[in-house]
Amino acid sequence: MHRAATAAWGLALGFMLVAAGSAAVPSATQIEIEHLLTAVGSSGCEFHRNGSWYDATRAQAHLRQKLELLAANDQIRTAEDFIEKVATKSAVTQLPYEVRCGGGAAVSLNGWLRDELNRYRQQATAVGRSASRETRDALRHPRSPRLSVLMSNLDV
Repeated sequence: MHRAATAAWGLALGFMLVAAGSAAVPSATQIEIEHLLTAVGSSGCEFHRNGSWYDATRAQAHLRQKLELLAANDQIRTAEDFIEKVATKSAVTQLPYEVRCGGGAAVSLNGWLRDELNRYRQQATAVGRSASRETRDALRHPRSPRLSVLMSNLDV
C-alpha cells in the first residue's frame, strides 16, 4: 500500500514538473477545446475557409493544426482563446470562417463554437451538481453502499 502511494505521488510530481517546464494549455481548457474540435469533426456541417467549402473532417484537421502552432507559442490559455485565435478567421486572408449545416444559411464559426461551448459548460455544470448531490446523499446515509464506493475512490 505504501509503495503504491509513493509511486502515485512520484508520478503526479513528474507530471507537474513536465507541465511546469512547458507552455501547456490548462487541462480543463484542453478538455473544452477537444470537445469543440470533436463537435466540428462530427457535425456533418460544411466549413468555409478562404473561398472554399470543406467537410467537417478537413475543418477539424485544419483547426487542430492551427491550434498546435499557436499553443506551442503559448497563445492559447482558454477555450475562448481557441475560438478567437484559431477558429474565427484565416491568418492568411483575414476572411472569417463560416459554417453551414444541413443546407441552412452560413453562420460565423466563432458564434457557432461559442454556442457549443456554452451548451457544453451548462451540461458540465449540471453533471457537477448531480455528482455533488450524490456525494452529499451518500454521506447522510453512512451504511449506504455508495459511501463505500466513494471512500474506496479516495484510497490511494
